[in-house]
Amino acid sequence: MKNTLIVKPKTIEQLEALKTFLSAFKIDFSLSNKEEEISVAKEDKSPYNPEFVAKILKSQEERKAGKGKVVTIEELEAKLCK
Repeated sequence: MKNTLIVKPKTIEQLEALKTFLSAFKIDFSLSNKEEEISVAKEDKSPYNPEFVAKILKSQEERKAGKGKVVTIEELEAKLCK
């Protein structure tokens, strides 16, 4: 039996998941990478504000670098519940 299934993933994650799935079931597939057919990178737009994302990423890097302050739950509750 030879059928054709056309799938259009919208993100790189979806594409990778599909490739893994097809390989696991030993299903032959080919990938067309024409710009007009698949523009995964262009379609993969974040719904988040870029400034917000930049702040979060900066904070994560600062935390990895050892910057920041460890706060216990008790300290947090004391500051929030004044």
